[in-house]
Amino acid sequence: MPIHNKPSLKEQRKQLRNNSTSAESTLWTYLKNKQLDGRKFRRQHSAGNYILDFYCPSENLVVELDGEDHFWEEGIRRDEERTAYLHSLNIRVVRFENKWVFQDIEYVLYEIRKMFTSP
Repeated sequence: MPIHNKPSLKEQRKQLRNNSTSAESTLWTYLKNKQLDGRKFRRQHSAGNYILDFYCPSENLVVELDGEDHFWEEGIRRDEERTAYLHSLNIRVVRFENKWVFQDIEYVLYEIRKMFTSP
């Protein structure tokens, strides 16, 4: 049973890619085509039953953008479960509130770069 990109989630991943939030679309313009320090990122990659906003396989790093539904009790609990599962796969997670993509993209990119473990 594959952990990454389960076939059963293929349509859902495709739908999410085709209907990205404005924050996801904006950040993707900086991450696609290995623009950030030569790292390849994938959009709407799945690990287990979770679909991740952005995944960098070489760094085992997930970048998640959070809208307002992530800041309620249920959203916080779901995010904690998701992060614990990803950590069990040795995948690190960095999260940003959507507004930071628009207010200070350089800060977001700087924080992502700080997570890189290889030169």
